[in-house]
Amino acid sequence: MSLTKRAVVANVPSAPAKSVPLAESYTYHGPTPTAPGSYILGVDEAGRGPVLGPLVYGVAYCPVSWKPELDELGFADSKTLNPSKRAELLRVLSSDPENLGWSVRVVSPQAISRGMLKVPPTNLNKQSQDATILLIREVLQRGIHLSEVYVDALGTTTSYETYLSSLFPGIQFTVTQKADSKFKIVGAASVAAKVTRDACVEGWSFEELQNIEADEGVFSRDFGSGYPSDPKTQEWMKTALHPTFGFPSLVRFSWTTVKVMLDKSAHPVKWTDEGHGTSFAAFGSDRGRDKDRTMIAKDLCLHSVGIL
Repeated sequence: MSLTKRAVVANVPSAPAKSVPLAESYTYHGPTPTAPGSYILGVDEAGRGPVLGPLVYGVAYCPVSWKPELDELGFADSKTLNPSKRAELLRVLSSDPENLGWSVRVVSPQAISRGMLKVPPTNLNKQSQDATILLIREVLQRGIHLSEVYVDALGTTTSYETYLSSLFPGIQFTVTQKADSKFKIVGAASVAAKVTRDACVEGWSFEELQNIEADEGVFSRDFGSGYPSDPKTQEWMKTALHPTFGFPSLVRFSWTTVKVMLDKSAHPVKWTDEGHGTSFAAFGSDRGRDKDRTMIAKDLCLHSVGIL
């Protein structure tokens, strides 16, 4: 990473401190605005598609009466802005604590994987929805009166709009595609999410190298864009893959790209109960706690517990 880019992502308050691994999801709130009256709020995300790093949801909010001033600040879809401009606009978001507020929800790659791989799975749409709802609730809990909320969303938007309206009666919701280019307040949320995600990825501290003496070059930082189609990202993943331990926690294990690479290049795993039927079946009988135990249950000395 160049010195210029390091300067852009440095000192982002919503990103983990230097050398602190991103192991769990978290929420960051900037200062709460103090201006009276009803507020508008925008919601957008960064990092939905990449195979590396967190998914970040951002919100930005300001008084309804402050819309004309907001329109003059230069907020837009963060993908249309260069890193320096995005960093500048994040500073603008923090420069007027009377009228401007912002928050982010950083969903760690480990949490994304856990959700998508558990049974039943929590897909990315549901995780995104949960992050949005959490941020709106926490802004309300900070004493902000929201009258209008604008949400950037993919796919069918009318049912999501109806659902959010049912959760937060009294707030007018607008859920639409390309909201970050239609509404300046969503553009501001887009900037908060994108700058935070970039800082998280580019300043990533590998959890796997904590508390051990290891060469800093164990994992390259030449990640590329993080998207599965990026040749740089593909090359990084090939070099980062350990045949026994898989990938570092920067990687979303639930992505198809990862599953294919593990199937091809990692050691196969045989579970203990393969060939014996599921070990859960050993505890399915109500005709006596140790009756009809499978062979694997007996080998592992597994018994039902009568009293806890």
